[in-house]
Amino acid sequence: MKDPDLRLIFNLLTGVRWAALATLSEQGPEASHVAFVAEPDFSGVLLHLSGLAAHTRNLGNDPRASLAIGEADCEMGDPQTLARLSLHGRIEKLPRDQAAYGLARKRYLARIPTAEALFGFSDFKLFRLVVERGRLVGGFGRARDFSPQALREAASLPAK
Repeated sequence: MKDPDLRLIFNLLTGVRWAALATLSEQGPEASHVAFVAEPDFSGVLLHLSGLAAHTRNLGNDPRASLAIGEADCEMGDPQTLARLSLHGRIEKLPRDQAAYGLARKRYLARIPTAEALFGFSDFKLFRLVVERGRLVGGFGRARDFSPQALREAASLPAK
């Protein structure tokens, strides 16, 4: 994958905190918006979700999910030229009694400190989207599929 595409992936995963989460319900696909935090190697994405939300119930029945992350729209020019990233994979719950939970919680709160109070609510759980494949659209007519290896390459880029 070319460096400009890797840079777009890096920028979207480190510069955006709000994305559309697609899950599967008995009625079909459903999308909702969630806050997210990418793991340092971009192999996974952390989500802190309420058990009261439809998307969380859907994930309990079918762990397949997709996360769509987009460049902010400044309402100038053609929105089709905005960069966007779709990550597809499976959601796994991070149990509070495992060592990985503490590190994931710390990482999540470093990026979204306002979520601290939500960690005290019993219905909120920490989840991880394990990325199996992705798709990058770098603008109109510039699209490509990519593997988790490309995410690791993007994660290794220096911050700008």
